Amino acid sequence: MGSATSRQLAARGVSVIGFDQYAPPHPWGSTHGDTRITRLAIGEGREYVPLARRSHELWREIERESGADLLTQPGIVIMAHPSSTFLAETRAAARQYELDHRDLSNDDLRSGFPMFAVDEHTVGYHEPGAGYVRPERAVAAQLDLAARDGAGLRLGERVERWTASPEGVTVTTDRGTYAAGQLVLCAGPWVGELVPQVRDVVAVYRQLLFWFPIREGYATLRDMPGFVWDLGGDQAGFVHLDGFYGFPALDGPDGGVKVASEIYEHTTAPDGRQHPATPAEIERMHRGCIAPYLPWLGAEPLRTVSCLYSSTRGSRFIIDRHPEHDAVMVVSACSGHGFKHSAAIGEAVAQWLTGDGPEIDLGAFGFDRVERA
Repeated sequence: MGSATSRQLAARGVSVIGFDQYAPPHPWGSTHGDTRITRLAIGEGREYVPLARRSHELWREIERESGADLLTQPGIVIMAHPSSTFLAETRAAARQYELDHRDLSNDDLRSGFPMFAVDEHTVGYHEPGAGYVRPERAVAAQLDLAARDGAGLRLGERVERWTASPEGVTVTTDRGTYAAGQLVLCAGPWVGELVPQVRDVVAVYRQLLFWFPIREGYATLRDMPGFVWDLGGDQAGFVHLDGFYGFPALDGPDGGVKVASEIYEHTTAPDGRQHPATPAEIERMHRGCIAPYLPWLGAEPLRTVSCLYSSTRGSRFIIDRHPEHDAVMVVSACSGHGFKHSAAIGEAVAQWLTGDGPEIDLGAFGFDRVERA
């Protein structure tokens, strides 16, 4: 969100100073791991669809301006039992917005996607225009474009505190003090440190990404779509997905297939370190997701990477003016599904800050829409 907003503000001729305590793209927060799924029919709610559609347009614009390869569209398959709310909402969004898609029967899945071990009840949804975005490349490209257009990027500089008054805002870092007319806080899992008002609504969870080796069918795994598999458990509270998701084999026959699930048992705090999977977590992932559903993959991952979700109940975003300071925008949490929308969110926030009014309605992501304890 920060790189997207910086790029959009700088492109509008706004004087921008951007801070990050690290040097993005980096692996300490939520925007890394080689790939992020993008889809246009959003099972989390139809209010997200305009953001996803606009983001696809913006990824192509950024590619043309930067020369980076960001968006790949091999399609996506979503699988679940017919009772799945996520699947039903995805299909409803596709119909409402007239998105190119196909509903898949159990026979369709078995015949068209042999790499998935589906039971007799599982059905699906196929969206050929979906795919994945490269997060590290996207962040780097947008920061490069922002700097090209005059943004001052203060990377490796940690924001310690800020204050706001009718005259503007002041930001104090570990290197100095800066004054500005407005402040945008895109702090991800660190948002609670800078916005105490969200501490009772945002929880940070450590998630894990796995690259499992390919035992057979490399060519088919290379050419398959991405996928999301909803296993149908409880998605109340902070839980975004009870299931798992994955990508085609992108790195050759020896590079494995990236698969990830989501776990919400314990909260954590960001510490600027990687926390790869433990042997027990690897065994749990293999037993729960790989062995029963992805039989072409091996048992011991080639590598694992940790990632942080800053989540709200109901998995909603927060994109709103600070409840006490109109000159301060809060753009977090992303609840584990924000990256696909980030380019459009950056544009909408920039429009909001420059007085144009967002072309995409952000009203669904206000503080008043977030469930509190």
